[in-house]
Amino acid sequence: MADHGEWTRKGATLSDVTAKAEYGVTEEFILQGIRDGRLEYRDGAIWGNPYLRLLRSQLEAYIAAELGEDYLQRSTHETELRQVTREIAKLNKKLKALQDRKKALEAALGG
Repeated sequence: MADHGEWTRKGATLSDVTAKAEYGVTEEFILQGIRDGRLEYRDGAIWGNPYLRLLRSQLEAYIAAELGEDYLQRSTHETELRQVTREIAKLNKKLKALQDRKKALEAALGG
């Protein structure tokens, strides 16, 4: 059982939808963990759409036990790679805009 503080700590929880996207698990996998008593959850709703809120630490331990430590590491690395790639693309776009602005300012100054 998790203590109350873990439920309120930033990044310690995630929704079932996020868990499926980040770790590549199915809804049935998550529900089986809840039925087995290995995953705690809380109900939530956003704009009337229900979801399950799970503890990340418990979910990762459950995934490692059921699917293997290699699967867990691979899925977390893939998720981090997607985030890094997205950030690089965002920074490249911002860099291009700044370079274009620099050229425009230099042209305006006659440089």
